[in-house]
Amino acid sequence: MAGHSKWANIRHRKAAQDAKRGKIYTKLAREITVAAREGGGDPEKNPRLRAAIEKARKFNMPKENIERAIKRGTGELKGETYEEVTYEGYGPGGVAIIVKCLTDNRNRTASEVRHVFSKHGGNLGTSGCVSYLFERKGVITVPADKFDEETVMMAAIEAGAEDVVNEDGKFVVYTEPTELEAVRKGLIDAGIEVEEAKLDLIPTTTTRVEGETAQKVLKLLMALEELDDVQEVYSNFDMPEEVMNNA
Repeated sequence: MAGHSKWANIRHRKAAQDAKRGKIYTKLAREITVAAREGGGDPEKNPRLRAAIEKARKFNMPKENIERAIKRGTGELKGETYEEVTYEGYGPGGVAIIVKCLTDNRNRTASEVRHVFSKHGGNLGTSGCVSYLFERKGVITVPADKFDEETVMMAAIEAGAEDVVNEDGKFVVYTEPTELEAVRKGLIDAGIEVEEAKLDLIPTTTTRVEGETAQKVLKLLMALEELDDVQEVYSNFDMPEEVMNNA
């Protein structure tokens, strides 16, 4: 899972850079809109919407942008209709990749994703070709510099978590998908700060890549992240830390 955590940090760093240019706001707004459409406009009753709003605030998305996105989701404002689409494929060295998108034009998105895979030495596959290599988990991050491991571990396990690991300067709490909200609330009630709580895809097996191949994998993943319709990119790569540190 350590590679997963490092990739999450790379993505967060890139998103922070994009936020300075306002580029990430479109993706954040789409997620808020779809979350509100699927589960209603009240974040207290809609965990997905709450998580999307919290993420938007971390990237300093203006309050009015968030409110407009919610209203588009609930139908109070007119706007584009987005649907969720997932693509699966392989990168250099045979690493598995899953790409989750929100799009208003399936044909455009499929064409763009296929082009990026091809350009960077990957292959877009069929539905289900790699998804069996991942499992859905709740993932909660807690700053490791503010709390000791035993305190976080005890509170998390008591709330129903599966595991707590120290990964790259953060405590990462893993839960069953259905227990994510209960564990998040349990940690907060115990006085523990929650940086992020979301559903994620965690690889059950990894593929090792090194050197030039590892660099090509990261270039492919970053190119996919650049696409406007792409919301999340997951991979089961395992590579030397120095390669990821230089990404």
